[in-house]
Amino acid sequence: MATHQGLDACVTKVALYISCKGLIKKDVTSKSDPIAVLYLLNGTQWIEHQRTEQIKNSSCPEFVTPIVIDYYFERIQRVKISVYDIDNQTSQLNDDDFLGEIENTLGQIISTENFTAHLKLPRQKSAGTIHIRAEEMSNASTSEHVILTFKGENLDKKDTFGKSDPFLEISKLTSDNKYLKVHRTEIIKNTLNPTWEVFTITVNTLCNGDYDRSLQICCYDYDNDGSHDLIGTFTTTLTQMLGAIKNPVKYECINPKKQAKKKSYKNSGRIILQSIATRKEYSFLDYVMGGCQVNFTIGIDFTGSNGVVTHPKSLHYIGPSGRNQYLDAMIAVGNVCADYDTDKLFPVFGFGAKVPPNNQVSHEFAINFNPANPYVAGIEGVVAAYQNCVPRIELYGPTNISPIINHVAKFAASAAKQGTASNYFILLLLTDGIITDMEKTKQALVNASKLPMSVIIVGVGNADFSAMNELDGDNGVLKSPSGEAVTRDIVQFVPFNQFIQAPPQILAQHVLAEVPKQLTQHYLLNNLKPMRH
Repeated sequence: MATHQGLDACVTKVALYISCKGLIKKDVTSKSDPIAVLYLLNGTQWIEHQRTEQIKNSSCPEFVTPIVIDYYFERIQRVKISVYDIDNQTSQLNDDDFLGEIENTLGQIISTENFTAHLKLPRQKSAGTIHIRAEEMSNASTSEHVILTFKGENLDKKDTFGKSDPFLEISKLTSDNKYLKVHRTEIIKNTLNPTWEVFTITVNTLCNGDYDRSLQICCYDYDNDGSHDLIGTFTTTLTQMLGAIKNPVKYECINPKKQAKKKSYKNSGRIILQSIATRKEYSFLDYVMGGCQVNFTIGIDFTGSNGVVTHPKSLHYIGPSGRNQYLDAMIAVGNVCADYDTDKLFPVFGFGAKVPPNNQVSHEFAINFNPANPYVAGIEGVVAAYQNCVPRIELYGPTNISPIINHVAKFAASAAKQGTASNYFILLLLTDGIITDMEKTKQALVNASKLPMSVIIVGVGNADFSAMNELDGDNGVLKSPSGEAVTRDIVQFVPFNQFIQAPPQILAQHVLAEVPKQLTQHYLLNNLKPMRH
C-alpha cells in the first residue's frame, strides 16, 4: 500500500471477512436474519464504521461483504463487532434483536490469522461464535475491476414441485488452504437455465491480485430454511476466466456426492462465463486532483415545527453562544466540503417559511434574500447569513424539500451535458421532521440519481425520523411513485442527536462517508475518466 511520511507511515488497508456459528434463534418460525456491524471507539463513544450484508434465515452466516478499515500499527484501535437480527426496513438498529457482540483491538484480530471468539449476550450462556479472517488489500489491485456475466445450462432439478432456485457463491483460496467466500449472486427462481445479473468485483477482493489463485464457484438451490442444496461446483482462476474476453468459457458443474455414486455421472449442468471485462476504477482523489469541482449547497428547514425562534426550546433559537444544532451541523459538514470547493462560495436556501417583503410561504428562498445571487462566502458567510435570516422570517410550513432538490439538479444536469468529470454537487438538507411532499421527493431523487449529485439529510431535534430511512437506500432500493428505481444510491440520512456529544469531525466523517463512493460510481456508470489522469 502507498504510504506517507509521518503519522500515516504505518497505515494498511485491511478487509475483515466475518462469519458466525450457532447464533441464537430470535424469530418464532425461522432462524435469524443476521447482519454484522463494526464500531470504532472514539474517545468514550462507539461510532458505527460499516455493516455487512444481511443473510436471511441463518444461524451460521458467512458474510461476503468485507469490513474494510485502515489499520495503524502504531495505534491501539478498539473495535466492537455486534450481530443483529434484522426484521424491518429501517436503518437504525435499536428496533432489531441483538444477537451478541465482541470487543477487542484491531491489532489482536489482525495478528491472529483466523480469529475466533464467543459472542457475548447478557443473560445468555452461549450466543454462538464469531470468526474473522483479515486480508491485506494491496493498493495495486484495488483499482482493478472485473465485470462478469454468468449463466447456467441444464442444471439439476432440486425442488419437488418446481425446478431449482439457483445462485452462485465465489470463494478464493487463502494462505491456510481454505476457501473464503467473496461474492454471492442473486437468486433466480424456478429455472434450470438461469442468467445472473452482471456484477463487478475488484481483483483484490476476488483473488488478492493473484491471477492464478484458485477460485471455487459453487452453484446452490436456494431453500427458505437456509439449508441450500449444492447443485455442483468447480474451480478456476482469473487467468482462465479472462479467456471469456474472446469466447464464453464453459465449466462442468460437478456434484461430488453424485459423482461418487454413479459411474455414468457426467455433470449436474454447466456454468458458462458469458463475458468478462477488466477496467481501472478511479478513486475520489483521482477525480478531485484531476480537476473535478465539488459544489456545496445548503437547504435549511424553517417550518413551524421547529418552534418559535425566540423561545430557548426552538431548534432555531440562537442563544448567548451564538450556536444551535442547525449551525453545528452546517459548520461541521461545511468545513469539510469547503476544502474541495475552490471558490468557497456556497448557495444557501431556506424552505417552509413566510419571507419578506410579501410574507409569502416559500420552499426555495435565498437566506441572504438575494435570489439573483444566493451565494455566501465561506462557512463564516453561511453562519452570518443564517443568523441574519432567522429573525426576519416567520416559520410556517409545510416541509417540502423537492423544490430545493430539483433546483440543485438543474445545475447538475447542466454539468452532465458537458460530458466531463468537471463538477459534482452535494446538497446538505437540514430538517426537523417528517417530509410533507414524500412522493415528489422520491421522484426528484430518482431523477437526481442519474446526475453528478449527492443528497445528505441531517435530522435535527428529537422527532420521529423513521420515514427518512425510506429515502436512504442502505436497506432497499428507493423507487419513484411510478416504480422507477434510482440509478444509484445518492442519499445519506443521519440523525444529529446521535452525535451531539461527539467532536464535530465525527459527524462530518459519518455524514460524508458515502460521498466519495457516490461520486466515483456516477462517473464510472457514465464512463467518464478524470479530466487529468
